[in-house]
Amino acid sequence: MDLKHIFEGTQKASRGLGLLKPEQVNAVLEDLAAAAVAQTPFLLAENQKDLARMDPTDPKYDRLQLTASRLTAITEDIRNVARLTSPLGKILLEKELPNGLQISKVSVPLGVIGIIYEARPNVTFDVFSLCLKTGNACILKGGSDAADSNAAIISVIHQVLAQHNLNPAVVALLPPDRQATEALLQAIGYVDVLIPRGSQALIDFVRQNAKIPVIETGAGIVHTYFDESADLTKGQAIVANAKTRRVSVCNALDCLLVHQNRLPDLPALAAPLADKQVEIYADAPAFAALQGAYPAELLKPAQEEHFGTEFLALKMALKTVENLDAALEHIANYSSKHSEAIISEDAANIQKFLNSVDAAAVYANTSTAFTDGAQFGLGAEIGISTQKLHARGPMGLEELTSYKWLVQGNGQVRSA
Repeated sequence: MDLKHIFEGTQKASRGLGLLKPEQVNAVLEDLAAAAVAQTPFLLAENQKDLARMDPTDPKYDRLQLTASRLTAITEDIRNVARLTSPLGKILLEKELPNGLQISKVSVPLGVIGIIYEARPNVTFDVFSLCLKTGNACILKGGSDAADSNAAIISVIHQVLAQHNLNPAVVALLPPDRQATEALLQAIGYVDVLIPRGSQALIDFVRQNAKIPVIETGAGIVHTYFDESADLTKGQAIVANAKTRRVSVCNALDCLLVHQNRLPDLPALAAPLADKQVEIYADAPAFAALQGAYPAELLKPAQEEHFGTEFLALKMALKTVENLDAALEHIANYSSKHSEAIISEDAANIQKFLNSVDAAAVYANTSTAFTDGAQFGLGAEIGISTQKLHARGPMGLEELTSYKWLVQGNGQVRSA
């Protein structure tokens, strides 16, 4: 396959996207949502081909799997994007200089966005929806695990684009091989920004090898700190939800930090986890507090490697800390700067935690499961950025725009 031809075609197709009227874009998205529902049997059948090649115990299996209910949720996200106001053409700054020049700063598309992702076919829908809404073209490089699913989704998208007389090249799916990855990493002059979505290994590889700008959407090594003043009932619900709602997602809880004075409450705090068969790797004090009160086959001594691990499974590390400062120190040492939470009734401790923790999303008395573009009211997300330049946290429409300066005069020339 001529990858350069694909890059050139997508770049050319991107040029007119920013000129589409919002109602045209919204009509495409609404029709795509309807088409995805109508073609659910086809999409699920193609997804089943991918699932058949993967071990069901693989943590990626859950991310790969499409179901009728998940497709319904995906189509609702597409419709949510359609309902949002376009961020394009927004005047960010406007002023007149003393020499009479009229200057304005206006939001514009980034251009062509490249996405490298693993076994997450929902990303194909999300990325296209957000890119179209923001006037961006996109080049997608999915993993081989989801090859049939992604190809099926792209075929549906291309059908809808054709119905609206839009160039299908505004979204391209590259082959699921290493050659395509290497080509995308070096697509200088064709791709304006590259966004990797997947494991830490994938993100590290892209960052180390890309020759084009990269926005990191990092892996989530997520902590929740159960403070000395924490409410036990709240804690039970929050911890269980953060850990077990969906274990394969990046906002799932990986390490629970517990104030040493609350160890007597640890069996009750962990009881909902036992019901979900969560395997706990506990440090010595926490292990002693749970021994005899937590299923023996699920309770194991923690090793150093368990802290700082993104489990993506029904597994969790457990650490005892002497106070809030110790919790903050542990988080600073092991966090991936994705999502961190405190459970506390102490207003001063809550404020200190919110102000001190360096992460894209910091929570008090709620589950980290909310780190999600749709949950934040962004419609959907193209990823969760853990860096600080350009975008941080869930990346929705605003984060897929840049800006340009418009300068209008009446014959002014610069004299010096």
